[in-house]
Amino acid sequence: IAEETGLIVEIGEWVLRETCRQGRQWLDAGLPPLTLAVNVSPHQFRRGDICDLVATVLRDTGFPASQLELEITESGLMDNQGNATEILNCLRSQGIRLAIDDFGTGYSSLACLKHFPLDLLKIDKSFIDDIPHLQDDMEIASTIIAMGHILGFKVLAEGVETPEQLAFLQEKGCDMYQGYIKSRPIPEEQFAELLLEQQCRVD
Repeated sequence: IAEETGLIVEIGEWVLRETCRQGRQWLDAGLPPLTLAVNVSPHQFRRGDICDLVATVLRDTGFPASQLELEITESGLMDNQGNATEILNCLRSQGIRLAIDDFGTGYSSLACLKHFPLDLLKIDKSFIDDIPHLQDDMEIASTIIAMGHILGFKVLAEGVETPEQLAFLQEKGCDMYQGYIKSRPIPEEQFAELLLEQQCRVD
């Protein structure tokens, strides 16, 4: 409904601003730097002023551009092929990381993907859910990992929940993962505590 009414633009701006504000707050509190990812809806991306918005939010909040990652869906990129490269280059020039989200569910071609200045391919959860029980999904995930690396991207698997899934992805050389096997969504206070605990283990 938010997409259909255009309200997603205001929601998206609020999410971006709140994420950067929180990230700056964590840095000021002495927490270790980390990349924060924000989804950009196709509607936001289509408007074409996302580059100016990001610049304004980063300036207002003081959050480092190098620690912000914007995630655009595969279909969102394909729906805006005409100006997608220009927008992505503008965002990249600010030092922002760029990811293609839910990869494998859209209809992009390798010819298009190789021209986009992306950092990360995120394998959609639907291809991870049935590993290691469905051979087709294992082969698709394996192919996406190999293809992403050939194109020079890092690859992240979404929705990893079991040791078997993680072991398979590690064997195939997947660079990163996210999912319940690491942590369920938690409030910001608990997340800060989790970061501090991990920092103490490293130190």
